[in-house]
Formats: sequence, structure tokens, C-alpha cells
Amino acid sequence: MKISLVAIAVFVAVAAGGAGVFATGRALATTSSQATTKTVKIVMHDPGCHWFMVHGKFTKTDTVSASQVKLVDQDEGALIVKSPQSVRHIPVGKSIVVGHGVYRITMVGQAPDDNHLRLTVN
Repeated sequence: MKISLVAIAVFVAVAAGGAGVFATGRALATTSSQATTKTVKIVMHDPGCHWFMVHGKFTKTDTVSASQVKLVDQDEGALIVKSPQSVRHIPVGKSIVVGHGVYRITMVGQAPDDNHLRLTVN
């Protein structure tokens, strides 16, 4: 008789609370280890062609404190992102994610008098 009461109690607990009762501890543990990613927009604006859009202002340099940065190309042409380790391209309307480092950003086929952007990710 005691075994059947225990089995019924476990069944009721599972039926009433679902699997979420037992998975709560695991869900809380996984949220703290996620990397922080911030978004940086590169936009078209004359003079100089392309700029960072930072808090509603146009700037040629930006420093971001995050483990990762998502660079979004909202310019009129593809962008070249150079670091000491690699060279990557961002097509118009697309984005890439970069980590810690210093990046120099220019437009593909850019004129000599256009802006050279500098992004530092700490």
C-alpha cells in the first residue's frame, strides 16, 4: 500500500508541474555563461562615406566593452574588416561577429579621401 501511495504522489507531482519542476535548476545555470554581444552599425553619411552610428552621432572611432561585437553594414557598399589576425568582408545589409581586438574598417574600392574607421573591442 505504501509503494502505491508514493507512485501516485510522484505521478501527481509530474502531472501538475510538468517537466519544468525538475528542469528549473538547469535553466538558471545556463543563462549565466552566455557571452555578451553588442551591435555596432556602420552607416552611409557624407562627407566621408561611412561612419559608426553611436548613440545617434556619427564617429570614425568606437570602443566597445563586450566579449563579442556584431558589426552591421548599412553602408552603400561592402566593407573590409582588417585585424592583425584576419581580413573579413561584410556584404551590404549583412553582419559579422568579431571578438576582442582592434579592427580597421574600409569600404571595398573606397576613394582615398573616404573615412578609415577604427573599432576597439575590449
